[in-house]
Amino acid sequence: MTGPDLSIAVARRELGALAGGRDDEATIAAYARTIWSVLTEPGDRIAGTLVRTHGAAAALELAASGRADGALDEAGVSAEELAAGRRRWHPRLGGVATALANARRAGVHLIVPGDPPWPCRADDLGPFAPLCLWVRGDPAALDTAPAAVAIVGSRAATGYGEHVAAELGADAAGAGHVVYSGAAYGIDAAAHRAVLAAGGPTVAVMAGGIERPYPAGHADLLNRIAATGAVIAEVACGTAPTRHRFLARNRLIAALSDATVVVEAGWRSGALNTAHHAQALGRPVGVVPGPITSASSMGCHRLLREGDAVCITGIDDVRDLLGVQEGADARGVRSADTGGEYTGERTRILDALSVRSARTVGEVARRAGFAPEEAAALLGLLELEGRAARTPSGWVRPARAETAGGIP
Repeated sequence: MTGPDLSIAVARRELGALAGGRDDEATIAAYARTIWSVLTEPGDRIAGTLVRTHGAAAALELAASGRADGALDEAGVSAEELAAGRRRWHPRLGGVATALANARRAGVHLIVPGDPPWPCRADDLGPFAPLCLWVRGDPAALDTAPAAVAIVGSRAATGYGEHVAAELGADAAGAGHVVYSGAAYGIDAAAHRAVLAAGGPTVAVMAGGIERPYPAGHADLLNRIAATGAVIAEVACGTAPTRHRFLARNRLIAALSDATVVVEAGWRSGALNTAHHAQALGRPVGVVPGPITSASSMGCHRLLREGDAVCITGIDDVRDLLGVQEGADARGVRSADTGGEYTGERTRILDALSVRSARTVGEVARRAGFAPEEAAALLGLLELEGRAARTPSGWVRPARAETAGGIP
């Protein structure tokens, strides 16, 4: 595998306007990541591991040389894995210039880790994280932590499902949350359209190159999303959407969101795939129940029965899923007129409590990331302050606790 020219002159020429205001080192790193995004399929573990360990440019040089030395040992990649990777990557080298030319013509933005709008949630995917993101619209729409929710569901949606998705999308936009989805027919489109109608930002995550609308029937919808939010993909411009890339795209929707809500899903559904990715990442999953006779809700009922999913009946349940407190803004920070704000350990415990559903100490501990004895001690302190209440079935957050001004 012959290595690409990573000189600053070539990097700036090939990136053109995509180089932005980056300095020389950052420009070369961004160029190297764009090359990797052309060479690899989404979630290529070997490429991701090499880039995370050595940086994108050095990883390309390592891949080009194919040398089996300490650099591979440091990354935990075997010589056989590197050799197999090189066989995958080499045939695609000729597509780099075409992908960048397509991006420049389409006015696409390129963002990479370290850029201000880079969504740090994506890094939770580890070696399977996107190497860069191609963006139509405003990249700043991705930097809205921690108030993002994915609304996903079946393409073959019922009227009931589209109605619920629209209500949730509009209410989420009204509450200041960014809504992620996949711009497919059915539930995705209903959620996107409702957010746009409510004047909020929404992000469409695509399985193919973003310069080519897919599905074609949603060209206008995607243009509207890009006008106020963003249309993004981890694959380079010119890449065709395929079944594998749709499944890989689902992991990105789950990673970019703080919670995932499934509105309708059949027994086997891409939305279930998204939910399972969210659960694997430790993100909460909410499910809208449907009629027990509806095939379109069989997957939802399966998640409720078999998984750690929460029943969603409205925006209050979604905000609870996100851990956003009553009287809080979209970023989960208490407003200035609510008598001060909590940070650190007690905030984690408060975020793990629900206003409506009692939770055991063990469940609170798991959600907040504490040992049970630590959670019990913090719950006791919050109980003294009137911000947590003990019930026969567990702990809850009192509905009026957010306006309490200290120990009652």
